[in-house]
Amino acid sequence: MSRSLARLWERTLSEPGLGRNLTAIGVLVVLGTLFAGYFLAHQRFNPPWEDRYTVYAVFDEAAAISPGNGQEVRIAGVEVGDIRSAEVTRDGKARLELRIDSDQVVREDATLLLRPKSPLNDMYIEISPGSTDAAKLGDGDTVPVEQTVSPVQVDDVLSHLDSNAQAALSSLLSESDVALVNAKRQLPDGLAQTRRLLEELQPVMTRLETRRETLARLVNALADVSEAAGANDERLARMARSLSTTLHTVAGRSGDLDATIAQLPELSADLRTTSVAVTKLAGELNPTLANVHEASDELPGALRRFGDSVDELDDFLDDARPVLDKAGPVVGDLRQAAPSVRAIAGDLRPLSRNAQPLTAHAVPRLDDVAAFVYNTNSVASLRDANRGILRGLFTVSATQSLPLGSGGQR
Repeated sequence: MSRSLARLWERTLSEPGLGRNLTAIGVLVVLGTLFAGYFLAHQRFNPPWEDRYTVYAVFDEAAAISPGNGQEVRIAGVEVGDIRSAEVTRDGKARLELRIDSDQVVREDATLLLRPKSPLNDMYIEISPGSTDAAKLGDGDTVPVEQTVSPVQVDDVLSHLDSNAQAALSSLLSESDVALVNAKRQLPDGLAQTRRLLEELQPVMTRLETRRETLARLVNALADVSEAAGANDERLARMARSLSTTLHTVAGRSGDLDATIAQLPELSADLRTTSVAVTKLAGELNPTLANVHEASDELPGALRRFGDSVDELDDFLDDARPVLDKAGPVVGDLRQAAPSVRAIAGDLRPLSRNAQPLTAHAVPRLDDVAAFVYNTNSVASLRDANRGILRGLFTVSATQSLPLGSGGQR
């Protein structure tokens, strides 16, 4: 190889113009490589050895799709592929070819959403991969049109508006631009005031709704009345005659009506005075009602405690019923003995009067008598305060001595 290069180099040097031609060819190759690298870097290049698989998706329409220009396919906002081709099916749908990375799993219940990436309608496809229970899509499988969503184009919406609506919308957008300049300072307060206004309007709307329902019922009732009366000419004539009679009677009593109307101011004054008095009475009753309310809060507890007391009283009466049954005859006997006791008490009254001096002398000595009774207990008993009396009583004088067990004397 080195000899071949050496001979080529010698030939280049020896042959006139060959070196210049080879240099020009080398410069062209380098420039071509540089330009090819530049264009490949700025264009979408799909090498044949890429690790991806193909999934087809059918859309109702695929506006602003430019296959082969790197329009993205995303899952959870991350690019996982691109749109390679687009074609129209026999039933007028758009069928797109998507190339997705092999490590991304798309399942049979996946949902595909065609969305704009910018206001210039640079589109991309967002894929919701589906549930884990569904089967995986393989290379060449198709997602049906029922699982795809096409975007709503703004120009399609605007095309349905007439010239006046489009002019009004343009004016609204321009005025909104001016109004939103100071939105940071004024919009929060405005929204807060709007919220308060809506809260204040809520009762009004409720009453209007009630009034609307009432009017609807009234209209329905009038419709029923007119339908019922319209089918009967005799009834209509009778109603007309009755109305004429009523109006004639009212016209004849116009004097009474005037007098009644003349009394209305005095009646309104009396009603106003009465309402003031009622308001004053209500103000005086408020503290009483507050006390009654507090008492009503304490009343359930008091009633429960009273109920417990009643239950205990029932139990006591149940226990005392045998005693009362037995005490009945005793009370009857005592009632019969009461006259005799009253006579005896009369006889004892003089004796009790003479016993008062003796009682006065005996009361201070009751403690000694009690001690004597306690100590002696009874004259004939064999026990006293010191238990049994079977014991001896010895009297020892101070001049005598008793022999001790050790032979000493004391």
